[in-house]
Amino acid sequence: MDVFGFVCAVLLCTAAVQGKPTLRKERVLYQDPELARQAHEDNKSFQYDHEAFLGKEEARTFDQLTPEESKDRLSKIVDRIDSDADGYITTAELKAWIKRVQKRYVYENVAKVWTDYDLNKDNKISWDEYKQATYGYYLANPEEFEDATDQFSFKKMLPRDERRFKTADLNGDLAADREEFTSFLHPEEFEHMKDIVVLETLEDIDRNGDGHVDEDEYIADMFAHEDGGPEPDWVKTEREQFSDFRDLNKDGKMDMDEIRHWIMPQDYDHAQAEARHLVYESDQDKDQMLTKEEILENWNMFVGSQATNYGEDLTKNHDEL
Repeated sequence: MDVFGFVCAVLLCTAAVQGKPTLRKERVLYQDPELARQAHEDNKSFQYDHEAFLGKEEARTFDQLTPEESKDRLSKIVDRIDSDADGYITTAELKAWIKRVQKRYVYENVAKVWTDYDLNKDNKISWDEYKQATYGYYLANPEEFEDATDQFSFKKMLPRDERRFKTADLNGDLAADREEFTSFLHPEEFEHMKDIVVLETLEDIDRNGDGHVDEDEYIADMFAHEDGGPEPDWVKTEREQFSDFRDLNKDGKMDMDEIRHWIMPQDYDHAQAEARHLVYESDQDKDQMLTKEEILENWNMFVGSQATNYGEDLTKNHDEL
C-alpha cells in the first residue's frame, strides 16, 4: 500500500443493551505497513482502501450514490479541505483534514452510545452501569448461554473490560466521564491506554499462554490452514517479516516490547501516510499538490476514505473544523 500502510483501529462495537447481548470484537487491531502494502497490491479497485479505513459497513454508504452524486459531494468536501482557498490541496491540508475527521468520529461515536450506558443520567458512566448494560442479561440468565464458546467469551470479556475500564479511569472513582469513557472505547487514541492495547494483543495471539508470541502464533492470527494445502506466498513473506523485523532480539518470539514496536511503530503517522498516498496516486502533473480536477478525476479512490467521511460533512456545522 505504498507508504500509507495503515494503523487501523478496529473500533469496539458496543453490546446490545436490550435482549441477549452480542459479541464484540475483542481486540483493537493495528496493521503494520508491510502487510497493508501487500493487501493493497492484490486489489486495485480501491475497495480495500475504503474497507481498511472505514470498515465494510461504513464503506457501503457511498456505494448507494451514483457517480455524479459522489463527485458532487466530493467537490464540496474538497473546498473545505482547501483551508487557504488557493485552489490546491497539499499533503499538509489532507493530513489536517484526516486527523480532524478521525478525532471527530471518535467523539461522535461515544456520544451515540452514551445514553445507553449512563443509566442514572448523572453524566458519568460507572463500572456497574457499564457492566449492567453490556453483560446484565448474561449475568442474570446464564442458563440461556448453552454454547460453551459464548460462555467462555463472556467470562473472558468481563474481567478484560473491567481491567480496561480501570485503566481509563484516571481518578480511580470507578465512574468514567466523557474523556475517560472515550479512552475506554477507543484506547488506540490515548497514550495512557497503549499498554492495555499491547497487552490485549498479546493475550489474543498467545495461544499457548506463555506470555510471548511465536512465529506460528503470529501467522495463525492472520491465516488458517483450512484445506491443508501449501501456504500462499504472502504468508511465507510474513514468516520472513517475523524473523527479520518482528523478533528483534532473535529469540524466536515476540515479547511485549516487540509487540508494541510491531503494532505501534513510533515513526509511523497514519494520517500523514494516507495523505501522502492520496497525493501520490492522484497528482497527475507531479507538483506534489492536488487540484480539485485531479481529485475528481480520481474520485473513486477518495470516496469512502477518511478524507471525505463519505459525505457526512455536508450535513454538519463545520465551525469546529
